[in-house]
Amino acid sequence: MTIIIAAGGTGGHLYPAIALAREFLRRDSSTKILFIGTSRGVESRVLAHEGFELALITAKPVMGKGLLDVVQAMLSLPVGIWQSWQVLRRRRADLVIGVGGYTSPTVLVAAALKGTPRVILEPNAYPGLANKVVGPFAQRVFLAFESAATFFDRRNAKVVGTPIRREFLEQESESQATVKGNGRHLLIFGGSQGAQAINSAVLEGLPVLMARMPTLTITHQTGEGDYERVREGYRALGISANVVSFLYDMPTVLRTADVVVARAGAMTIAELTACGKPAILIPLPTAIYDHQMKNARAMEAAGGAVVLPQSELTGARLSETVDSIVTDSKRWDSMHRGSLAMRRIDAGERIVDECYAIMGVNHDINQSFRKAGG
Repeated sequence: MTIIIAAGGTGGHLYPAIALAREFLRRDSSTKILFIGTSRGVESRVLAHEGFELALITAKPVMGKGLLDVVQAMLSLPVGIWQSWQVLRRRRADLVIGVGGYTSPTVLVAAALKGTPRVILEPNAYPGLANKVVGPFAQRVFLAFESAATFFDRRNAKVVGTPIRREFLEQESESQATVKGNGRHLLIFGGSQGAQAINSAVLEGLPVLMARMPTLTITHQTGEGDYERVREGYRALGISANVVSFLYDMPTVLRTADVVVARAGAMTIAELTACGKPAILIPLPTAIYDHQMKNARAMEAAGGAVVLPQSELTGARLSETVDSIVTDSKRWDSMHRGSLAMRRIDAGERIVDECYAIMGVNHDINQSFRKAGG
């Protein structure tokens, strides 16, 4: 069986796809997985690290671009569709999965023209343009939020949550301890690209924060472009921290955190709630359709997060908010429970079950495990 996954551009599109790929392989280790993406996004670096094959096609973004870029993107569509069709034919694809972003439309259209079974995953509370465009071509639309259902044919849409890697659920008891003693750890990350505004606010607020909590430990993911500036900022302040440009092993890092400062992509919300982490969410203000703010407000409404709009972000405000959560065990416990209340940890399993049904495959997971000696 061969599964083709169109995903990339950002980690928010890529990591749910990786979680699905892992679930297919967990069910049947002989399954062949191929990702389709471009050379523009993070997929080349991340998929090589994860051990998945990547085929490159021509595809360009449209949203937020100028007229010339939009025209060039439209002109590239036939090329991308032809390239995708060739990949599907050559690999004899049994199923195509689109996870949004500018790669998905060309691959989904090619799958429809070829008659290959196809589904899409929409992880955001407000769907992106790509998924809204290709929705009519999909036989099933898997949603993370009920609010997204109005944009698709309800007969084909199912709210299942966002697939997460099973590693987030391993050693779960270690991540559920309440905040006690000196083992307080702050995780800061701004998505796969990093977030300069968050980085700057953290550096501004660090002196006050560390004066209040001198035993606090920090992991700070900066993004490649801001890594040197942030690392030098910590050094100049005389503060020791684990400063990295990118986090490959997010499950391990997230399980050790007591409070998380982050953007509000759908994948981030899914991973935070899977681990029950209290969060301070700073939505990306330029996100298309303001979907990050919608994601963040959903987690805030559940009691698991504090939303701090970037327009109100200062070092003092951020450090005060971190301190108020970490040092107040009752508030931390309440936010921990609110975060857990939002989690959906079976999305990957449910989606794979549906995909087998769409392909007409009668799959017995227990039989697969017995063959694997499990």
